[in-house]
Amino acid sequence: MRCYWDEEDTWFYFEVDAEGWVIRQIELEGPELTPIAAASLAEWQQASGTDRLDEFVNRFGITAELSVSEWEGHDPEQMTSDEFKQVWDAARRQMAARPS
Repeated sequence: MRCYWDEEDTWFYFEVDAEGWVIRQIELEGPELTPIAAASLAEWQQASGTDRLDEFVNRFGITAELSVSEWEGHDPEQMTSDEFKQVWDAARRQMAARPS
């Protein structure tokens, strides 16, 4: 799913599990759709048990901490898993290529 927050000129893309928890999240900002987050919950959990957590968060961001059922004021558009994967792959490539 995806939704747009006009106050920040940011598109948010979410992949959620069966219970509505975000497992991957992308944030694209501005007219150029610059990736500012492309976070994976599984990767965050792996990094949280190491000294790499700050590095991971600084590079890729974090996922939402609430289930989507608890969100207010958002009107998501549904998208296919292939559409999400295309946006994910492009955002991760760009973010991984940035100097840390």
